[in-house]
Amino acid sequence: MRVGVETSQHRVGWVELLERVHLVEQAGFDGVWIFDHFTPLYGEGPGACHEAWTLLAGLAAATERIRLATLVTGVTYRHPSLLATEAVTVDHISGGRLELGIGAAWFEQEHRQLGFDFPPTAERVELLEETIDIVKLLMTTDDVSYDGRHHRLRHATYQPRPVQRPHPPVWIGASGERRMLPLVGRVADGWHSFAPPREWARKWAIVAEHAEAAGRDPMSITRATDLSLSEPWDEVRRAADARRRDGVDYLVCSWPREGRGRLEEFVEVVLPELVAD
Repeated sequence: MRVGVETSQHRVGWVELLERVHLVEQAGFDGVWIFDHFTPLYGEGPGACHEAWTLLAGLAAATERIRLATLVTGVTYRHPSLLATEAVTVDHISGGRLELGIGAAWFEQEHRQLGFDFPPTAERVELLEETIDIVKLLMTTDDVSYDGRHHRLRHATYQPRPVQRPHPPVWIGASGERRMLPLVGRVADGWHSFAPPREWARKWAIVAEHAEAAGRDPMSITRATDLSLSEPWDEVRRAADARRRDGVDYLVCSWPREGRGRLEEFVEVVLPELVAD
């Protein structure tokens, strides 16, 4: 099982965040995950919250081994052509360590405050589909023309190609069963969901069905969910084991509210058991 850490840039300055990332890399985790928001998701009042893609570029230059990812980028914040160029740039700075996490966006209040459009859910899903199409095309093809409902390209070429070929793994954060999970099955390399264990098998069956219908092997899709480190260690172990039985093969550990010491204890007493096989 692969294990990463969501380093939580809510109300955290650059120096502290970099210290967290270095700890995670030195401890042997597979990846560092950051969110894509412009305001903190908890706590009172304004607070520090660095922008995701410029932050990933800085982390790429400051690390050596660990993979870097967004959990997840909202498609409402950037034109897909811009997102493609940002992702390729981070892939090069990191030497091919990017995981491109993407989703339909959800935080309406943030959109309203900062002036981003926040279309209805169905339209945001359409934007997600088009964004994935365009990002993959620009990463792999010259002279791209594209006619979507929301985006159009005319003879577009972007260089350089990504380090990872044909493109960095595309992850989709999704739980919606009517449109989002079928999209995961059709196009995603990785799937992240906060779905509880009692819902996991049903949701995975939807993903697998649509992967097979698209001629894909469902088992080629990495399945990921979150793991809290703030429970007693026996409970953390039980939660991880239950997820493994569900077929989850990547756990994203939330940065513990107890701080660095709690993560270091997890590295010592639980992490070796999770990555042993």
